[in-house]
Amino acid sequence: MSLSLPVSDVIAALPQPALAIGPDEQIIALNGAAQDLLGMPAIGRHFITVLRQPSVVEAVEKCLAGTRSATASFFTRDGSNDITYTVAIRHVGEAGIALLSFQDITALTTAGEMRRDFVANVSHELRTPLTALMGFIETLRGPARDDAPARERFLEIMQNETERMNRLVGDLLSLSRVEADERVRPTGQVDICAVMRSTLRNLNPLAIEADVNLIPELPKGTVMMAGDADQLMQVFTNLVENAIKYGGSGKRVIVRMNFEAQMNALRGPGVSIAVRDEGPGIDPLHIPRLTERFYRADSHRNRALGGTGLGLAIVKHILNRHKGRLKITSELGQGSEFKVILPLEQDTTTLDEAG
Repeated sequence: MSLSLPVSDVIAALPQPALAIGPDEQIIALNGAAQDLLGMPAIGRHFITVLRQPSVVEAVEKCLAGTRSATASFFTRDGSNDITYTVAIRHVGEAGIALLSFQDITALTTAGEMRRDFVANVSHELRTPLTALMGFIETLRGPARDDAPARERFLEIMQNETERMNRLVGDLLSLSRVEADERVRPTGQVDICAVMRSTLRNLNPLAIEADVNLIPELPKGTVMMAGDADQLMQVFTNLVENAIKYGGSGKRVIVRMNFEAQMNALRGPGVSIAVRDEGPGIDPLHIPRLTERFYRADSHRNRALGGTGLGLAIVKHILNRHKGRLKITSELGQGSEFKVILPLEQDTTTLDEAG
């Protein structure tokens, strides 16, 4: 008993979950964090009935038998989320006690999985056009060497595949830049109305070519905010271009901007820019994942229209930098709406009627 008291004091002072197992294999001390993690009474119980997971049990048995230290992984769930801990176990001198500390490495594990998935996705996205190019080059050097119509057809396809790779590399570089800048708040002042009008002017030829009626409902005047004009234009270009491409020929794309002195979502003044199309809509199942890198609700159609699967991921990181939000609503057969909400630090607006 004299040995367990100081052990209890030490464990209670640790910020991470920790517990001590005595030589009789019973738990003799644990802190509040460990109690919350285990979710059951533990003092006085055999450690196997509390920890249960084979890798942890085996590591504890080794330390109780005299091994100086060991590590194991401990897995649990927090609601619908998987949590991973590294358990460091150490044998304490002649007392024969095993001390366990739990370190939450979920974020590191998730980051590692995201890196692996990212590399795999990039490799897959590049492999397809590269394989096509290699096949066409081989054909042009052989059977189609003297076939002029086939040569022209293959060269056009090769150009499309090359442009696809170029778009992918461009989006990868853009994603890298916006991720690097995400924690740096923009300091310049921009007129969000002017940025939106410039975006629509640039995309109007694309809308005409696609037979889409681009309808702006923007206020006249200015709405000033702290922001990066180029990045904000990239956000609006992505959203409006997507609406034009996926909305369908002969349909409308409505771009509406509203200023509110008090937005509940921001708890302060803000501006919302909604881009709505009249396309086939998006299955609600896909909406929560649309901003993930390389996630596509319709991968075949997305690729056919030149999408890289990175556009909305770039939008998300830019909005994070500007402390903004993206709200996506859609109903199958009823079109989709992508709404950007941006905070305004103060009332720096000069608005007239919509125009």
